[in-house]
Amino acid sequence: MQKNRTMRKFLIFNLLFIVISLNATAQDKQDSKEIEDTSWKKEYRGIPTIENELVHTKMVASFDYTKSQLNGEVWLNLRPHIKATNTLSLDAKGMDIHQVAIMMNKKMSSLKYVYDGLVIKIQLDKSYTPSDNYTVYIKYTAKPNEYKAKGSAAINDAKGLYFINPLGKDSTKPIQIWTQGETEGTSVWLPIIDKPNQKSTQEFQLTVPSKYVSLSNGLLVKQIDNKNGTRVDIWKMDLPHAPYLFFFAVGDYAIVKDNYKGKEISYYIEKEYEKQARQIYGNTPAMIAYYEDLLGIDFPWAKYAQINGREYVSGAMENTTATMHNDMVLQDARELKDGNAWESTIAHELFHHWFGDLVTAESWSNITVNESFADYSQTLWLEHSKGKDAGAYENFTGLRYYLSSPSDAEKDLVRYFYKEREDVFDLVSYQKGGRVLNMLRHLVGDKAFFGALHTYLVENKFGTGTAVKLKEAFEKETGKDLNWFFNQWYFGSGHPYVRIEQKYIDTAKKVLIIVQQNQLQDKIFTLPIGIDVYVAGQRNHYEVWNKKRIDSFYFDAATLPDNVNVDADKALLWFKDESKTMSQYAFQYFHARNFEDRLEAINEAAENVSDPKALAVLKAALQDSFYVIRARAIQSYNPS
Repeated sequence: MQKNRTMRKFLIFNLLFIVISLNATAQDKQDSKEIEDTSWKKEYRGIPTIENELVHTKMVASFDYTKSQLNGEVWLNLRPHIKATNTLSLDAKGMDIHQVAIMMNKKMSSLKYVYDGLVIKIQLDKSYTPSDNYTVYIKYTAKPNEYKAKGSAAINDAKGLYFINPLGKDSTKPIQIWTQGETEGTSVWLPIIDKPNQKSTQEFQLTVPSKYVSLSNGLLVKQIDNKNGTRVDIWKMDLPHAPYLFFFAVGDYAIVKDNYKGKEISYYIEKEYEKQARQIYGNTPAMIAYYEDLLGIDFPWAKYAQINGREYVSGAMENTTATMHNDMVLQDARELKDGNAWESTIAHELFHHWFGDLVTAESWSNITVNESFADYSQTLWLEHSKGKDAGAYENFTGLRYYLSSPSDAEKDLVRYFYKEREDVFDLVSYQKGGRVLNMLRHLVGDKAFFGALHTYLVENKFGTGTAVKLKEAFEKETGKDLNWFFNQWYFGSGHPYVRIEQKYIDTAKKVLIIVQQNQLQDKIFTLPIGIDVYVAGQRNHYEVWNKKRIDSFYFDAATLPDNVNVDADKALLWFKDESKTMSQYAFQYFHARNFEDRLEAINEAAENVSDPKALAVLKAALQDSFYVIRARAIQSYNPS
């Protein structure tokens, strides 16, 4: 899932100044804490217990547009997980339940049940063992507009099923129906075990107005004309996936089709934007090819479609084979002249089809193994498609978003204690998690990094994932103990606040670098640091480990260094406070290897425009190869 967000092209200037404001305020904000109810911190949120396993889900549904309701029948094929049972509990929020039965030799036998408006507790006809499959039938009416659901910052509503302008009273809006399952909204329109560690194949038979099209998971295998202005669309999904990824949409869309290795790649788009469909979505086949190459695993699903929904409650959602976007994906020809503002989100949701759909977080506590990968996939795609600077800028953006919220430093990346499920969809699970993956990539190298991702996916495909399973995949690939890294970054909170000082010792011909960790927590981080020392125009690279509150490092330097670049690869997730001369920053702009180095130099030059060296940097930056640097220079350059 991509959280609600504004268009990226409007964030450039604001984001550039985040660096400056962070330098002034980040450490101070560690001291400010809001008073809040903390009782939830004692409630452990573990893996949902599995008593019965979903096997296959068949739903037959029609829609009452006047009441904004779904009339449904569902056949759930299940089996006990580990021991015999004669009961079944299903999530079913705010429904009218008309019938519950067991299917025996194609005949129904009614079952006793208790329903409290949230959960159906069913007494089965007998005790079933793990070797027995059984099928339960339920006839029901889903009434999403009557269900009072609480949303969150990431998902601002949670009623699962949405009727948009159902009676067509608003001439400015299309008539649409669509679903949103994450976190547990599927059970507002479908009785199901609505937990992320359940997986099921499915068949959805949707009766829809003939003038509209439908989209759901899997393949459209049959259409039946009812000769009454309606049509039955039958969608089948032959590979198992989690209930929160179940999806359908109905509306008046054009369908633009591409093809990748014989698989349909389709773009469902409002007809007004049909001509722009390939400008918006057209890089999708290239993205699939790139991600397949990185991971060594073919796109695992039978097709891939993308669609938008009006009044959508989040940014986008990776429903298996049928990604949903909010209407900000819709861009006209004029807007697209400035580039596709939604491209990173398109990449994000596609990558979820490996990390999230193929291998699904075992619990919401482990959501970062879905969202951090999708977040980092944006860096990977832009690095590949638009160059090293574009990828670095995407990574930098994520880092600064996370650092701009000091209160998030108190949250573990893997969180077993939280107030609401949706609370884990935040800057920690996404942006911090993505930057942790970036550190891991730099720590082990590209070959081992992507090799470990391949191992993780292969060993857990169509199953569930956790940070522990991810650690095991990396240890298997690298042959190294990585407990220290995962304990520090996944099962711990915070990040280092580091003060860096340098001193040249002329008598010893050495430069001294002092790294001091100043975070308020007692925790001391173990940090592998790459350092570039430039002497007489020549670069020497060193790798050191910072494991203490204060560490001192000495490097040979025949003369005063032109510059010392700490974290030269810009791999670390930290807040860095560093004092260097304008002369050093000027040298850094012209000689350092990364986008962030040039941006640091530009920001320093912008604060020292009376210095001729600063003015020279800003003037040169007007012709920089990367547009973000040029934009920052334009803001600050004034030769008069």
